[in-house]
Amino acid sequence: MRITGGLGLLAGLGLAAGPALALEGDPARGEGVAGTCVACHQADGMGMDMPQGESWPRLAGLPADYIARQLHDFKAGRRDNATMKPFANMLDDQQIADVAAYYAQLAPWPALPAAYRAADPDEPGEWLAERGDWGRLVPGCNQCHGPAGQGVGADFPPLAGQHAGYLAAQLTAWREGRRHNDPNGLMQGVAERLNDDEIALIADYYATLPERLEATTTEEGGQ
Repeated sequence: MRITGGLGLLAGLGLAAGPALALEGDPARGEGVAGTCVACHQADGMGMDMPQGESWPRLAGLPADYIARQLHDFKAGRRDNATMKPFANMLDDQQIADVAAYYAQLAPWPALPAAYRAADPDEPGEWLAERGDWGRLVPGCNQCHGPAGQGVGADFPPLAGQHAGYLAAQLTAWREGRRHNDPNGLMQGVAERLNDDEIALIADYYATLPERLEATTTEEGGQ
């Protein structure tokens, strides 16, 4: 059975890290390399979400090892994207380490409350993300990505605050077999059990989670 984790590895895990990932990156050099990334990922690394179009993920604050692994996967064909592949192929191993280090230190990912919150059964996106649907062998995303989807180490990237269009596109790609850089088919096994509506609900839940948690905390603090 392929299902052993949640929506883990949502932006993909490399199947072969390789010695290149051990290179130490220099953010100052990486800033120069990142000049080719600005058009899609923006100068601040926050990416953009284009309604009815392609969505480019936020890179600022992602773990450097995670970013480097994705670039190596594009070069090796473990991830396939017609736009990303030529840019990744332009970079050598040191440039990959440098640009990954640059984006990792740009801005911290939102720090969200990690205390346990009971999922609301009337909110299907929240329920799937936090509890899953074990009747269909769909684990909760937070089982791999941690409380409030803030990420765990370099292998399980943060989901909360990432663009909804990008999250939905990756889940759809795994479900349709167009993305393969998850070990043992973990993500494909999860995504193939989700329909379009569920993918959209999960993506929207994580994309808007920082703002909704902030609003809840403000309301509670004012009582």
